[in-house]
Amino acid sequence: MLKHSLRWLTGLGAAGALIAASATPAVAAPTIEPYFQDATLAIGSEATIRGLLLHADEPTVLTDVSVRYDYRSLANKVTVTPADGQECTAPEQGVLVCTEPSDVVLYEMPPLGSGIYRNGTKRVHLGLTENAQLGDSGDVVVSFQAAGGQRGSYTSRVRVGEGVDLAGGPFTSLSAKPGGKFTVPLVVANAGDMTVTGFVAVFDLPYSIRTRDRFSNCRYSDDHLVSCHFDEDIPVGTGLATTLNLEFGKDTYAPANHSGYAQFMTTADFEDLTRVRTAVGARAATPGSGPKLTLAEAPDRVRQADQTDVGPGNDYTGWTIKATGRNGTDLAAIGATLKGTAGTVVTATVGFRNNGPATLDRTNGDFEAATHTDVELPPGTTAVEVPDSCQLRQGTRTYQCASEMLLVAGQSYPLKFRLRIDRVISDARGAVRVNARCECSAGGGFKDDTKPANDTAPIVVNAAQGGGGQGNGDGDGDGDGGGGGGSLPITGAPTTLIAGIGALLLVAGAASCLLARRRSPRSVA
Repeated sequence: MLKHSLRWLTGLGAAGALIAASATPAVAAPTIEPYFQDATLAIGSEATIRGLLLHADEPTVLTDVSVRYDYRSLANKVTVTPADGQECTAPEQGVLVCTEPSDVVLYEMPPLGSGIYRNGTKRVHLGLTENAQLGDSGDVVVSFQAAGGQRGSYTSRVRVGEGVDLAGGPFTSLSAKPGGKFTVPLVVANAGDMTVTGFVAVFDLPYSIRTRDRFSNCRYSDDHLVSCHFDEDIPVGTGLATTLNLEFGKDTYAPANHSGYAQFMTTADFEDLTRVRTAVGARAATPGSGPKLTLAEAPDRVRQADQTDVGPGNDYTGWTIKATGRNGTDLAAIGATLKGTAGTVVTATVGFRNNGPATLDRTNGDFEAATHTDVELPPGTTAVEVPDSCQLRQGTRTYQCASEMLLVAGQSYPLKFRLRIDRVISDARGAVRVNARCECSAGGGFKDDTKPANDTAPIVVNAAQGGGGQGNGDGDGDGDGGGGGGSLPITGAPTTLIAGIGALLLVAGAASCLLARRRSPRSVA
């Protein structure tokens, strides 16, 4: 099931990009960006639950928070009622004001160093009255205010539509070798009592699964399939099917199981989920230029009314493809050689490189890092700035740094430390250790590295020769990131796509912005 992608889209949502696209260091109170997802409500169906999401680019605690729902444009059509037991009042018709019972703490989205801080307020139910009619639409303006003058608002669209029930076909298992091609079924059925008039298949595929097809009604990010929009009708009690030609990338990890999913959404539900992507300036997936992917022969039909899926939980299908053979991963530590005098601040660019041949993909709904790297400071030095993804191990001089979830073969992953040389010690040595032990819920580091001998590289500090590295405590000495690790180039983490959740997030407009945020150093002095 699409537990990974939908957890991101309902928890982070497209609103993550509102912060990620333009985050800058705050000089006063941080800017809080609210987001309240659009909704299509079905006549005769149960109310939909929605929550206000709040995003910032630094840790924030909001006190005395109240949330105001202004739905006067839909008065007598829509109801807004508390869903989580919060205290609310209705100062006038079409307005609900709710008070948060406790502080709202905006915490960092995992993995550590994401730079996105968010939380949600207590949720509400959006329902319809007996006066609602098919085709009604209006806005719900959701605003918040908190102590200290913090406030913001977001205008969400609400439509009245038909209720339908899309269902996905059975799950499928097959196998292929890295670089090999395979075909999977795509099956959808109408499990409701009303004809479905158009729908969207949204794909949650790992980085390893690619396609060379470019259907005109589908969207792609590079060689990754993102979504397909179908105009075909699905009469009650019937289903439609087609096949997808996919393949493993040559850098696919093996042996391993690689799972992919497709979720079927009504056109209106898809619009509700993704309308914000243009507003936040996210990189959109690209439509294909080839023929149209069809599920069955069906006459063209104009969409008569907006529809929403009122039976979620069965609207997906999936495939498990076993990658056969052996294709492993070698993560190699990158150290540094530094020079400077006492009082000099030098930059140590360290980290690791994925030497391949396989990409390491640990993408999952728990946001666990693919590996952890320990950076032990050389004696005589003090860290004055460290990456956001790094935390000092208690009682040590070693920082532990969480990696991305996706480590692409051939890419290097830098960590920049600003070190003050307190006293010069000849050949003072620290170390960088990739695949370090971590007391993490997922068990910590990557344990199947094909060449563990290069998991460690030194950080060496010596006195500057001649006039090099002279400083008064805020200048830079000499430093490089090639020591011990073989002068490997540091190219940075890929930002175009993160597997699995990334494809769906690219549709929603969050992924490219969220992942484009490079991990920035923070001052620890």
